[in-house]
Amino acid sequence: MDAQICLMEGMERLLVAADRSDSSRSAVEEAIQLAKACSSKLIAMTTVLTNRECEDSMPWVIEQAEKEMQEKLASIRGMASEQGVDCETFIYRGDDPSLDIVNAAVTNHVDMIVMGTHGRKGIKKLIMGSVTRNVIGQAPCKVLVIPPGAKADYKTILIATDGSIHSAAAASEAVVIAKRYKSSLIVLSVASSVMEIPLAEENVKQVMELSEIEGLEKEGIILQGKPHEIILEIAKQKQAGLIVVGSHGRTGLTSLLMGSVTEHVISQAEAAVLVVKAL
Repeated sequence: MDAQICLMEGMERLLVAADRSDSSRSAVEEAIQLAKACSSKLIAMTTVLTNRECEDSMPWVIEQAEKEMQEKLASIRGMASEQGVDCETFIYRGDDPSLDIVNAAVTNHVDMIVMGTHGRKGIKKLIMGSVTRNVIGQAPCKVLVIPPGAKADYKTILIATDGSIHSAAAASEAVVIAKRYKSSLIVLSVASSVMEIPLAEENVKQVMELSEIEGLEKEGIILQGKPHEIILEIAKQKQAGLIVVGSHGRTGLTSLLMGSVTEHVISQAEAAVLVVKAL
């Protein structure tokens, strides 16, 4: 990320969900750079998974896990401080990490959640696929998902749209980001059948017109097939550093970005994925 350019306006408070996984480390690094670029406050949190049986019979296991995560959060504070970023940390105990992440986002009035795609297994598990999915479904803000080892790159941005209100919100965000970074914008709509091609064409046309107003370099693509497979393939072909999607899509046969498609994209994408919902 260019340290001189903030991703978007209104990025005053960011939340990063951390554990000890590779995916989490990538998310933490990206969150710190994003907070630096936007002069944002960073809130780093983690959940130590507990249950009554474990707390009663093996309390030392919980205590050790909490100690490890205290050290992890202290390391994150140190990394943030080196970049001039104000960072506050929290440790939660519970059996539902997604609920803790969402509650932390609500309580701290954050503008974006940054998280990884998968976490560790067992007691140290934080960000498994289901947790990521649940956070996206319940979050009161945008969610930036960073795959293991990835870094967001804004030279080429892929916006996948199906014409839903959430896709429209995602398209607006993609155009704003592309304008800030002078990015190349790839506008993609996938038709599940021949009957849906006119709708896909209209979806692309709307975003292309918005891009034209902003003077962006752009390319429109309409294809037929399985939405998540095509999104991933085009992102790879075009070397997109950021994929932008709506949190939910159209229902029925015209579905593009329902939970299953979004989840497939997030779990398999090599690039960062920004999930936007209409609020």
